[in-house]
Amino acid sequence: MDMRKLVGRNLARLRQAQKLTQEELAMRSGFSQQYLSDVERGLKNPTIITLYEIALALSVSHVALVEPDGMAEETAPQPKRRRAAGTGRIK
Repeated sequence: MDMRKLVGRNLARLRQAQKLTQEELAMRSGFSQQYLSDVERGLKNPTIITLYEIALALSVSHVALVEPDGMAEETAPQPKRRRAAGTGRIK
C-alpha cells in the first residue's frame, strides 16, 4: 500500500467534503497551496506533525488521514501455493 497516495486521497476527500479549496486549506493550515497539492497527489511524504497540523485545520482526527479508504491498491503478486508432498493439500 502506498501511504503517500492513501494520505493524498484522504486529504482531498476530506477537504472537498468541507467544500474547501486548496487555497482555503492553505490559509487555515499555514502550508502552501503547492505543498498541499503535492501531498494530495502523493508526491510529498508529510511528517506526523504535518499530518496533525493539517488534520487540525480540517477539524478531523489525524487518524482520518491515514485510514484505509477502501480503494483497490496495486498489490504485489501473491506467491504460488505449493502442494504438500503426497497429500494433495495446499500448504
